[in-house]
Amino acid sequence: MKKKTQLGVAIAGVVLMASIGVPAASAAGIGPAKVRGISSSTVDVSGSYRFVVKYRAGASELRDTATLNRGLGAAASRAGLDRAVAKTSRSAAQPAASATLMRRMAAPGWNVIKTSRALNAQEAANFVRELKANPAVERAEIDQMYQRLADISPSMTPTDPNYAQYQWNFSNATSGVRAPQAWDISQGEGVVVAVIDTGITQGNPDLQNNVIPGYDMISDKRVSRRDTDARVAGGWDLGDWVEANYCTGWATTDPHAAEDSSWHGSHVSGTVAQETNNGKGLAGLAYKAKVMPIRVLGSCGGFGSDISDGIIWAAGGEVPGLPLNTTPAEVINMSLGSRQPSSCPAEYQDAIDLANSKGSIVVVAAGNSNGNAASYTMSSCNNVISVGATGYTGGKASYSNYGARVDLSAPGGNGVEGTPNGYIWQVMNGGAKGPEADNWVLGGMGGTSMASPHVAAAVAMVQSVVDTPLTWTQMRDLLKQTATPFPVAIPASTPIGAGILNINAALVKATTPPCDPNVDDCGPVATPLTNKVAVTGLAGSAGSEAVYSFQAEAGKVLTFMTYGGSGDVSLYVSFDEVPTSSEFDAKSTRAGNSETVRVNKPVAGTYYVKVVGAASFAGVSLVARQ
Repeated sequence: MKKKTQLGVAIAGVVLMASIGVPAASAAGIGPAKVRGISSSTVDVSGSYRFVVKYRAGASELRDTATLNRGLGAAASRAGLDRAVAKTSRSAAQPAASATLMRRMAAPGWNVIKTSRALNAQEAANFVRELKANPAVERAEIDQMYQRLADISPSMTPTDPNYAQYQWNFSNATSGVRAPQAWDISQGEGVVVAVIDTGITQGNPDLQNNVIPGYDMISDKRVSRRDTDARVAGGWDLGDWVEANYCTGWATTDPHAAEDSSWHGSHVSGTVAQETNNGKGLAGLAYKAKVMPIRVLGSCGGFGSDISDGIIWAAGGEVPGLPLNTTPAEVINMSLGSRQPSSCPAEYQDAIDLANSKGSIVVVAAGNSNGNAASYTMSSCNNVISVGATGYTGGKASYSNYGARVDLSAPGGNGVEGTPNGYIWQVMNGGAKGPEADNWVLGGMGGTSMASPHVAAAVAMVQSVVDTPLTWTQMRDLLKQTATPFPVAIPASTPIGAGILNINAALVKATTPPCDPNVDDCGPVATPLTNKVAVTGLAGSAGSEAVYSFQAEAGKVLTFMTYGGSGDVSLYVSFDEVPTSSEFDAKSTRAGNSETVRVNKPVAGTYYVKVVGAASFAGVSLVARQ
């Protein structure tokens, strides 16, 4: 459904066409602004007809397809699939079902299995149980369908005509990512960022010169809207629209309404590398990087097996039946995931680990369910950088997942803050179904899907200028250490990482030579605290230490506090030098995480605070008040 509104507010699940005057953009061939409401995402896995199976190393099934298919047949028979199902008062008659190998996957040992018809939930559970009964099988799972994670519905200032009005997320002093200052250091040149999503629409007048071809990994024509199940080069977005109940029966058991195409991948890609300083539309962060579309999502979502293969191909790994990617991505963005709590699929973790081994850093959206990110794919996976979402004020976006798994946050929009400040904006196609030539609009979306590409772009900008590329752990730590403290208090029960992405601070730290104590007065290394702004999400093991600094006024009572989370920390404070557990001006070492140090008559200058793990701890907050 569409409706016109003046400076409309997005309503979840409803697309609002905003009548906003954008004459400069229109002159460049980009039409009116378009806002979408937040959605979130996996399709119900009932009605399954695809499964993924990992065979143990050395199993004959990995070499001999006939042996593999015989095993599948035996499992199907034991699960009762070889018998027709009679019609009942609640369900139609079903023929017997068989199972065969559909294809080998890129992740070692993994295979996609297809049944001859969709199985109901009980049949699918029985089949998985019998697959696992084979001693040669290490893992067996439903090949789940996932969807995009979002859409509500003296430094350089870009010449892009809509930058100043719409892109608060880049430059706002309170809640932006400090892009204008960062552009003086890096624009991401020479780095490839793979966007694993719905693909990119060809011909985008404000993006096309920064796109290099990827691959359309979708292996079901009902999802891809192509005329073949075969995968094809390019990665171009053909649309992900659905007619009413289009997905029902094979991708979900639930009825559903019709929905227009989202052009989600183009929006995400625009935040990474929209063309900038070209006098058109909007700007991108790493605007001298290249984005590579890996299309894994289409109508009704996308299969986990296609997503797993997409990760590996993007990183330069071998995928059976496909040519090798000759421009492997140093950064992979994944703005997709699960609507319901979901542990990381094993084929995803294998693919991520393989991508890491090839030097790719995987950045993921934390999810839009306002739940613990550790319980939702992709943040339930290891070895990724997980990104929460903030709004225009710098506070937690209402929908953002949270918890210790979230490393840091970035602007994702929070629709209640109004248009345009409630959304993240990029240039996207205006077609309701397939892409329409010369129909380009300013698209406003919100969600952790929009936050994640800010961080992916930052990774590209850092890798572009450092002498030796950082590993994913080094990059995660750099981004967390340089994040801007949240300008508003984040509830201790819903932490969203170390702070808001600060690209400029990350680049400064990454490009500053390490201090040589034999030559320079290095001074202590400490993270600055802002008065009355908590640093949240602190975590560590027993004995781990973190140092912070605070610029105090003279004579005004100064208090340092830790609170929330789990585990046990101790707090040590000194003036003008870093304290230790044996040398300090004041300390608080009570059991648990509730520690307070109060300085009644502080002097003007720098106080240093050390947080030490008395035991392992997570989700702890630290605040200075004066």
